[in-house]
Amino acid sequence: MPQARTLSSDEIRGLREELSSGGTPTLWFTSAAVGVPEGRSGKVIALDEPAEGDFIQIRPAGSKDVLSFSAAEVTTVKPPRKRKEPEPVAPVAEAPQAAAKAPEPKPAAAPARPPEPARSAPNAGAESAPKPAAAANRRKPKPPAGATVILTADQAGQWNVEVSTGKKRVLRPTPVSTSAVAQAAKSLHEEVAAAVEPLLEAAREQQRERVEQLEQQLADAQRMLHELTE
Repeated sequence: MPQARTLSSDEIRGLREELSSGGTPTLWFTSAAVGVPEGRSGKVIALDEPAEGDFIQIRPAGSKDVLSFSAAEVTTVKPPRKRKEPEPVAPVAEAPQAAAKAPEPKPAAAPARPPEPARSAPNAGAESAPKPAAAANRRKPKPPAGATVILTADQAGQWNVEVSTGKKRVLRPTPVSTSAVAQAAKSLHEEVAAAVEPLLEAAREQQRERVEQLEQQLADAQRMLHELTE
């Protein structure tokens, strides 16, 4: 098999874009890959930062483990299928032609000797001891990166949550309700609830003021309606 071309910077950039759009790119292992046969395929799960060392997370075909590989161990070029070569046919030996010979007088045949008992070869029939199988040089699966959950509140009392795994952002800032934040803070730790409580109280106060304004507007509208109907 010709030596496969390793990943270029443009190809790595293309893999990142395909992963960001929800795709699962396919790569093939080169002869430099350790623990995986050359030509085997695998699905790219994630790309770590920075792009050096074993930063490509791949699940090889037929395996449930996610392993780390470098750019020199994989390629985007699918290897050609191996063709089976026909087995060579052994030539048929031609029988030699018998040369004409003059008849020769044959001596009298000696009396036949009784056949000797067959001797068994030493250790004949003994099964060879199985050789210990070579330990497969497998990579240990990389443990999953830890997750970071961040809750933020703006001046208007609107809460947002974002989630990251390692250096990859999984969820961009997304609005969440104040009641959900209050319930989560109480269930986590009393110190978390105490730290969040002033922000929740400020949000409650803003809602009270809004209710008072709406009630005042409703009262003014009812008064004007009453004056118009008299």
